[in-house]
Amino acid sequence: MDYFRHSTSEVSEKAKIGKGTKIWHYVQIREGAQVGADCILGKEVYVDFDVRIGDNVKIQNRVSIYHGVIIEDGVFIGPHVCFTNDKVPRAIDEEGNLKSTNDWSIGKILVKKGASIGAGSVILPNITIGEYAMIGAGSVVTKDVPDYALVYGNPARMYGRVDKAGNKTADL
Repeated sequence: MDYFRHSTSEVSEKAKIGKGTKIWHYVQIREGAQVGADCILGKEVYVDFDVRIGDNVKIQNRVSIYHGVIIEDGVFIGPHVCFTNDKVPRAIDEEGNLKSTNDWSIGKILVKKGASIGAGSVILPNITIGEYAMIGAGSVVTKDVPDYALVYGNPARMYGRVDKAGNKTADL
């Protein structure tokens, strides 16, 4: 193993973990997930099956990343962020039967290189977050976010632009 894995974590044998990555307390990484090199996954992070995470990604405590999410290189994800994957979630179908995996319509989420997502944010499905975009803490992202955009609120809307370091460069 060329990565660190805390003894309390659960990493599927069918997951791929990159060199130098650190997986901390109670992290769960499911089958088919890919985590790049030199990443940090904080306490109680959940990575669903087939999720893809690039290199140099920092994921803070208690983040939930569900099936259908792709996170590119250099992304920061603050604590308690939730990536959702179904806009119409139901436990049962119209007849009252428990839904199975095949009954779900998975929405994709793409987080592009260098983006930052603030603590407690919720990202709805079928969203792209642009390169180096900055999502403010507690935001609910309901639509695509352009590259270098500063967005926050519920629903999140654009209030300015940021540079690669995250400094505000323009107001709207």
